[in-house]
Amino acid sequence: MFFEEYINYLKDNPDNYWFKRKLYGWGWTPAKWQGWIILIVFIIFIVLNAIAIDSNPEPDADQLTWFFAKTILSVAILIFICYKKGEKPKWQWGMPKKDKN
Repeated sequence: MFFEEYINYLKDNPDNYWFKRKLYGWGWTPAKWQGWIILIVFIIFIVLNAIAIDSNPEPDADQLTWFFAKTILSVAILIFICYKKGEKPKWQWGMPKKDKN
């Protein structure tokens, strides 16, 4: 079953990466609890940032600039953490092939 293979892929983590490569496409997925905490904090920050801008019915240019700056900075920080604490990213489509030695 695919779900079991995916769980095994995430558990096969001898280097203790917080993030493993996604199975389809380019990027990362949390593989350890530290990765999940980083992702949850990121989501909470983005939601709180959106609520703050939504609370003002007519935000001015400075508020919009600050909103976009915080959003872009938080995404950049997330990508940096994933890059430092995760597998090196590469394009992948499906389960990685096992080396046959």
